[in-house]
Order: sequence, then structure tokens, then C-alpha cells
Amino acid sequence: MDDPKLQRAALKRDPNFKWLLRGGVISMLGDQLTIVALPWLVLKLTGDTLALGFVIALMSIPRAVFILIGGALTDRYSPKRVLMLSKYANAVLLALLTLLVLNHEPALQISDTLSLTVDLSPHATLNIIYVLAFAIGLAQAFGIPSGTSMMPHAIPPAHFQAANGMMMGLRQLTMLVGPLMAAGLLAISGGSGGNGGSGGMIADARGLAFAFGFDCVSFLVSAWTLSRVRTLAMPSKTEAPQSVLGSVHAGLAMVWSDVPLRLCFIYWGTVSLFIGGAMQVAIPVLASELHGASTLGLLMGANGAGMLLGMAGAAVGGKRLRFATFGTTILLIDAIAGLLLIPMAAVHAAWQAALLMLLLGVLSGFMQVNVFTWIQRRVPPHMMGRAMSIFMFIFMGLAPMSAAAAGWILTMIPLSQLFVGGGIILMAFAALAWLLTPIRGITSNTPQPQ
Repeated sequence: MDDPKLQRAALKRDPNFKWLLRGGVISMLGDQLTIVALPWLVLKLTGDTLALGFVIALMSIPRAVFILIGGALTDRYSPKRVLMLSKYANAVLLALLTLLVLNHEPALQISDTLSLTVDLSPHATLNIIYVLAFAIGLAQAFGIPSGTSMMPHAIPPAHFQAANGMMMGLRQLTMLVGPLMAAGLLAISGGSGGNGGSGGMIADARGLAFAFGFDCVSFLVSAWTLSRVRTLAMPSKTEAPQSVLGSVHAGLAMVWSDVPLRLCFIYWGTVSLFIGGAMQVAIPVLASELHGASTLGLLMGANGAGMLLGMAGAAVGGKRLRFATFGTTILLIDAIAGLLLIPMAAVHAAWQAALLMLLLGVLSGFMQVNVFTWIQRRVPPHMMGRAMSIFMFIFMGLAPMSAAAAGWILTMIPLSQLFVGGGIILMAFAALAWLLTPIRGITSNTPQPQ
């Protein structure tokens, strides 16, 4: 069935895909609300970029440490089982975060005759946020590799391309709609102003509470839809029984022995460590300096729209749009992204920043589809969970290390210098990789290593 229209028609009749699609949409939308609400909560509570960077790092440290173990457990056990447990854990943590925001008042009435004094200072509230952020990151360490490995266990191989295209496209659509929803909630509830400054919580926290509460419910709903999925019979694994750490080692050894995979992973890890985390801090701070929560939602929404356009371009004309080899395309797009980061230092209006974020999103979306497809072609199915956990570690584990550093750096230099420096460094990395490594010669049609 090579006709894309026939593939999509058959896929829409697949009950497993219907349940995955329904649960995925609501879960991804809830995630986008939290992505906007959590950094905004920290900024309004403290007005401190160092605290923001620390929260991002705390979410990422357990994710970075345990994501490889999560990938190994995903390959050993059912991805459905691991993913289900991670969804329940996330629901509990988001519920606690919702209650924390709602109960920030000095006293919480239990009944007409009983009052429980909460008396949470901004410092105490921030400490609780630190703990919850760490726990959320730990749950993600198991949810991410199991979620990215779920599709082959539920959808026939003939439908992989159509299923991945539809799911990735919907994810980017939620990146457009979710931040705009969150920005609207925060603006309506009075959270569209500047930083908290002296550390006071926003007067009305209902917008933040709704964002966290919606994400909590989305995890519960997606867990129910996941329970309706009937996993397919899979071929027996070719590996001998081994410990979890031994399984992790086997995944690392597989990536290291595949030279093109190793080179790309090292390059992406370097870029993520030096650039990725810094931008996670810089964008919310830029929005705060412009107009507030509404601007943050606009910037993230524009980036999501750009990624959706880039993915559509990759799906329609990916091979025609490539410049020479797959590796050269990677380096060229990173160099262009570096050029687009530099003007972020000079923006004075929200529309200017949104335009640049849109263009950066187009580049990111285009490469995301191509990179994901390239990895699928190279990695054996029984190693996919570990390979994807390593890939996700690069972007979700290393980047927050630089996020914490960026928060500290911004206490000493202006934001404009961070954007200029990040753009120059990214262009330099791309140029050095093209000149000094074989990455530029990597093609997209290499067979899977055996």
C-alpha cells in the first residue's frame, strides 16, 4: 500500500490508532499549558532568572539520570505498562501543583468551625515547586522512552509513516493552541504583567491552577485511552537475558559502534549542552521584558506553528528540499538557526520576536521529521527504546544543564548578549563540524546495523 491516501484511510479505521490519537491530543495539549504556566509561576513568585533556570534544571536532572534506565525497561517490559504508570504518576504530581497554587492564601477554610493555617511564604512555596519539578522530571524519564516506542507495538509497519506524520503534526498543532490558551488564561486572571519583583504571588491564581489542573486531567484521560489499546504480537527478542544496567550498556554500545549515529549524537549533544538550555531560559525572560504572559504564549505559539509548517514541508518535499547529504543539511540548518538567534537581541516588539520564533520553528520541524526517520531506519526494532532514550537524553537531559548556567549568566550580562553569543556559538559549531568531522558525508539511506 504505497498510496499515501490509501494508507491514511486504512489508518483511520485502525482502532488502536484512534485510541492513541485521542489520548495523545489531550495529553499534549495539557503539557503545553504546563510548559507556559510553570516558568511563569516561578517568575511571578520570585522575579529571579536564577530560580527559573534552577527549576528547569531540577526537572531535567532526574530525567537525564534515569531516562536510559527508562529506555531499558521499555525494551524489557511492555511500553504500554511503563507509559501507563508514568501517566498516573504525572497526574498525581500535577494535582499537587494545582492545590499548591490554589492554597497559597494565608488560610484554608476546612469547614465553618475549623480553619487550617497554611501560611506559605514565597520561599516555602518555591521549595515545594523545586520538589515537584524534580518528581515530574523523574516521571518523564520513564514516560518519554515508553511513549516514543509505543507506536510500533500498536500500529502495523505499513502504517508507520502515515501514523508518525499525523501524530507529529497534531503535536505541533497543540504547540500552537496550548500556549495561546495558557496565555489567555493568565492574561484574563491578571497574570499578564511583569515579574513579581519583590516576590509576591499574583493576586489571582485561578489561571495557573486551571492550566495545571487541565494537565492533570489530561494524564488521567490519556491513561484511560491507552488502556483501550491492544498491543500487537511482537517477534521474540534476539538478545540474551541481562540486567537493566547491562541492557543500558548494550544500547550505548550499539550507538557507539554505529559511526554515523555516534557522530550525530555527539554533535547534537554538544549543541544541546551549550545552546539548547540557554534558549529555554532566554525566551521566557524576553517575553517578560516585552509585555508578559501573553507575549510568552505568542512566542511559543509562533514556534509551534513554524514547526508544523516545517514538518509539512518535510513530509511533502523532504528529499527535494535537502541540501546535498543528510549530514550537510543538518549543519546548514543549524548555521541558519544561529543567524536567526542574533537578531533576537535587538527586538523591541512582540511581533518581531514571534516572526523569528516562527522561522526557527520551521527549521526545527523540518529537521525533526528527517532525523526521526533516519534513526528509525538505522536502529533495530528491539533496540528502539534504548536508542530513543539516548536521543531524548541529548535534548532533554543535557540542555537543562546549560539552563541553570544561563540563569546565572543572566545575573551578570544583559539578555541581548546571551542571544548574540548563542547564535555565534551555534554557527561556529556547525562550521567546525563541517570542516573537521565526516558528518557532512552522512546520507539518509544507510541500512540498519545488525
